[in-house]
Amino acid sequence: MTRPVVLSIAGLDPSGGAGIVADIKTIAAFGCFPAAALTSITFQNTTGVFGAEHQSAATLRAQIEPIVQDLTVAAAKTGMLPTAEIVAEVARLFAEENLPAPVVDPVVVATSGDVLIDDEAFEILKTKLFPLARVVTPNIPEAEKLAGFAITTEDDMRRAAREIQLLGPRAVLVKGGHRSVAGQALDILLDENEIFTEFQTEYIEVGEVHGSGCTLSAAIAAGLGQGLTLEAAISAAKKFVTDSIRAAVKIGHGSLPL
Repeated sequence: MTRPVVLSIAGLDPSGGAGIVADIKTIAAFGCFPAAALTSITFQNTTGVFGAEHQSAATLRAQIEPIVQDLTVAAAKTGMLPTAEIVAEVARLFAEENLPAPVVDPVVVATSGDVLIDDEAFEILKTKLFPLARVVTPNIPEAEKLAGFAITTEDDMRRAAREIQLLGPRAVLVKGGHRSVAGQALDILLDENEIFTEFQTEYIEVGEVHGSGCTLSAAIAAGLGQGLTLEAAISAAKKFVTDSIRAAVKIGHGSLPL
C-alpha cells in the first residue's frame, strides 16, 4: 500500500512537544509517510526555549534535494524558519523543485513567549514564501503582527485574513483556538474565492498547550496529501487537535504537550 509523502520543513524541539517531532507524529497518525528537513536545532522543553543552532541555507538544501530526487512529495508544510537565508532558500526550493504549494505556519513566538524568527526573516517570509502558499495559518498574535492591528472580535479576524491574503497566499486560516468564544474554539478560513468558512470545535480548558499550531498545520498538510479539499483537511485537522488536547497528559513542568 502506498502512502502519500508529506514533507515538513521546521525546527527541532528535542522535548518532542512541538516542531518537527510533532509534525512527524501527526503526519504518521494520518496514515501518510513523513519526510523532514531541519531548519534549526532548538534547546527547549515544555517550560521555555533556551537557545538554538540555526542551519545554513546550504545545509537545508542538502537535506531537501535528496528527498525530492527520490520521493514524490504529495504535500508540504513549513514551520520555524528562523533566518532570512533559510526563508529565502525554502522559497527557492519550492519554486525550483516544483513542490506542492505548502501549508505555511508563520511561527513567530513559542508558547513560552520566546521569539523564533528575526525581523528580516519575517519580511522575507511575507514577500517570498507567502505568495507560494496554499494556505497560511497564523494564530491571533501572528495575525496581528501580519495585519498590523489588534484582533479582539470575529470581524477583526475576517479583516485580518483579508489583509494577509493581499500578501499572496491562496488562502488564510486565522486561528482563534487559544481564545474561547461561547465555549468554542473558532478558526476562520478565507479561501481563494474570497469566501469565509468558520470552523468551531469545543474549547477545552487545560491551560497553555505546546505544539498545537505545529500539529494543526501538519494535519492540514496530511489531509491535502490524501487528496482532501482544503476545507475538509482543516475540519479533520481541527478534530485531531481537539482530540489530542482532550487526551493529553502532563509530561513536564510547563505547557501541556499534545
